[in-house]
Amino acid sequence: MSKLFLYLKTDVFRKNLIYAFIAIIILFFIIYFGLKVYTKHGESQEVPVLKGLHITEAISILDKVGLEYQIDSIYQLDAQPGLVIEQDPEASSLVKGGRTIYLTIITQTAPEVEFPNIIEKNLIEATAIIKNLSLKVGDTIYINDIAKDVILDVKFAGQSIRPGRKISKGSAITLVLGNGRGANEVDVPILLNLSLSEAKFALQGLGLTLGNISGTITDSLTAKVIAQSPDSTSRIVPIGTPINLTLSNY
Repeated sequence: MSKLFLYLKTDVFRKNLIYAFIAIIILFFIIYFGLKVYTKHGESQEVPVLKGLHITEAISILDKVGLEYQIDSIYQLDAQPGLVIEQDPEASSLVKGGRTIYLTIITQTAPEVEFPNIIEKNLIEATAIIKNLSLKVGDTIYINDIAKDVILDVKFAGQSIRPGRKISKGSAITLVLGNGRGANEVDVPILLNLSLSEAKFALQGLGLTLGNISGTITDSLTAKVIAQSPDSTSRIVPIGTPINLTLSNY
């Protein structure tokens, strides 16, 4: 221990202590000024307005001002692909050079969803389900079926869609629904002011038959239908139903 105290009193120790102190001061200044240079202390710049621009234009602006960027994407129906909809930090914020700006854009490719089972659901319910999945109802087709406004089939690109099939958001689909009438029922046609031959042709095309013919007829070729039974107010009748006609030349 006495040797240690004797060493502390020597010139060699005092010189080493001074050298060590000087080295600490130099190291402090190197770290201090090095951090200022590394962090660009006191230097800042405004974040440009990027929201509302196309991503290619936004990237070009960031490259010119020396800012980095990171891109995330989301899908929005009927929105322009590649459009910047969010930026962080916001425009006019002050940041250091080289700062990363986070951009959110509209994706170029629509994500896919599993098509739900909407068979036998009514039109209102099915439409709500479809819209919640960001799909569109492109068209509705009605066929003869007693289930009025009930989904009987769903088509995409002309093909029936099975539940669970992957389909891109934004796709337009076609709904096939029942019109409330039986498969063997048709609308009663309006035959007024038609000639007898024209009326027969119209009835045959619908699968109906010509019933009794009455009226004042002097020339069957020029006679016109002035009344019919059942008339068009009956709306729907079974195929094969006879339609009675009243003809007149006056």
